[in-house]
Amino acid sequence: MATTNDLKNGMVLKLDGGQLWSVVEFQHVKPGKGGAFVRTKLKHVLTGKVVDKTFNAGTKVETATVDRRAMQFSYKDGADFVFMDTSTYDQLPINPETVGDAANYLLEGQDCTVAIYEEAPLFVELPAAVELVIEYTEPGVQGDRSTGGTKPAKLETGYEIGVPLFITTGEKIKVDTRSGEYLGRVNS
Repeated sequence: MATTNDLKNGMVLKLDGGQLWSVVEFQHVKPGKGGAFVRTKLKHVLTGKVVDKTFNAGTKVETATVDRRAMQFSYKDGADFVFMDTSTYDQLPINPETVGDAANYLLEGQDCTVAIYEEAPLFVELPAAVELVIEYTEPGVQGDRSTGGTKPAKLETGYEIGVPLFITTGEKIKVDTRSGEYLGRVNS
């Protein structure tokens, strides 16, 4: 148990009958009239839904101890993704629903963070950007380099994103894992 005065960004709270909510941001407010309160923005750990919630200052809230472990993606076993704990070398199979959109950017040997609560994986967190090779994209036409257009490109993971017209098959690019946007070429 903690009070609303102890809140920090990234802290996980257990609210509404055991649901896990992560604190995205919080603000202590002391109006001139009335009692102080804490305005928060909370993100549901499993669904990703974001809500605003206000607590009276000093209110007790239940915190959840979520273990964030450094892991490495090893291989895909049927539908499950198998991750290896980099400190203990234990293997942990995780279902595709828990992996979510991170599956679009996962390559064997990819380092990531897996959040675990009561021995159950909650979500997989990738670095903000990853480097991937373009498996296939239509060739660019001479003169297309000046326009700001994009074309579809299939990454080595099988996921498709939009890239600038001058990108060719076999190039290594940097991709934002949160939005799926092209960030730039990687000089090898």
